[in-house]
Amino acid sequence: MAVYTVSQVTTHLQEVLELDPLLADLWVEGEVSNLRLSSAGHAYFSLKDGQSLLNCVMFRGQSGVELLANGQVVVAHGRISFYQPRGSTDFMVDVAMPEGMGELALELERLRLRLESEGLFEESRKRPLPKFPQVIGVVTSPAGAVFHDIQNVIQRRYPLVELLLSPTLVQGPDAAAEIVNAIDALNRDGRADLMLVARGGGSLEELQPFNEEAVARAIFASRIPVVSAIGHETDITIADMVADLRAPTPSAAAELAVPDQFELRRRLAELLEVCQQSAIYQVSSRRLEVSRVSRQLEGSMPNTGDWRRRVDDIARAAGVSLDNYLTVTRLSVQNREDRMRALDPAATLKRGFSVVQKQGTDQVVTSTGQVAVGDLLSITVSDGVIPALAGSGTKPRTARKKPKKGAEATPMKRLL
Repeated sequence: MAVYTVSQVTTHLQEVLELDPLLADLWVEGEVSNLRLSSAGHAYFSLKDGQSLLNCVMFRGQSGVELLANGQVVVAHGRISFYQPRGSTDFMVDVAMPEGMGELALELERLRLRLESEGLFEESRKRPLPKFPQVIGVVTSPAGAVFHDIQNVIQRRYPLVELLLSPTLVQGPDAAAEIVNAIDALNRDGRADLMLVARGGGSLEELQPFNEEAVARAIFASRIPVVSAIGHETDITIADMVADLRAPTPSAAAELAVPDQFELRRRLAELLEVCQQSAIYQVSSRRLEVSRVSRQLEGSMPNTGDWRRRVDDIARAAGVSLDNYLTVTRLSVQNREDRMRALDPAATLKRGFSVVQKQGTDQVVTSTGQVAVGDLLSITVSDGVIPALAGSGTKPRTARKKPKKGAEATPMKRLL
């Protein structure tokens, strides 16, 4: 006989209960009783009918927790969980809805829970919208007022943008497939940098195409950011939950999609004013800086007046020195000229001296022993040459002047 521990049994019970697919996705209708709210906001209660009771737990933040009240009949969705420490079986409720919800609402909630578990509604995957879109694709009916309203809002707020309509049905049995094709067409076209999926208000049945799984997955797969605007503000569809941004109405979606041109003009005017003030400040600041630097340069420049006076002094000193040098040089030259003149034979002749030379040899006679009677002599004086004959008893001819340069002297003839 096998004997098991309590933990082994409770573990087995937990595995059996929590691995059962029926108990993992369960809708239960019953009356709320024994409701207790914890300080953390979690709800502990029971669902009962005429024969049985099911312990339930609903954590804070789950959809429909505000509907819970003792005696209230609700339809709850959740899974069966076995809590080992107490050995209790609990119904973990994640959605509670009022009694009498139709089959369509229940199916919608079931789809919402499944897509949520897959991460299609995850906020972290949602993309920011472009600040200045150039082309906006619109998925809506061309026959309704929605596209006209979007055009009016865009034209008023930001007329630079181009609208690209991808027409589709927005209600009826064929609408979901057409909406998917319209979304895919804009992605294939590639021109739009933002997409609006929009339609006017309607009943749950009329909005049903936007609650279809195919439409939700098409929005999720879109490369273009999507803004949804389905119905009125109180209408929330699965398409709204998957889209990157939900707008309460189509007109509001158009306002969220583009900036306001008047606000842009105001901001541009403010920026222009700031730029102008900055430019004025910069110019004024640079002007002061230039003035400061100029003063520094002026203070660091040499005193040109002093330099001019120093140059004048040097020039005067150089002039005096040069004059003295020229005077000394002139006197030296004059002295040399005087000495040269003193040694000049012509000057000696002018003082009354003469030079006696023998004719024929031009030998200068410096003593009497060099001359014999009858020798022809030439006596050079300051103004010419006098021919003479050595000896006595003769009478010389009239003295002749010094011949011109290049002319030959005429031999003196003997005088009778």
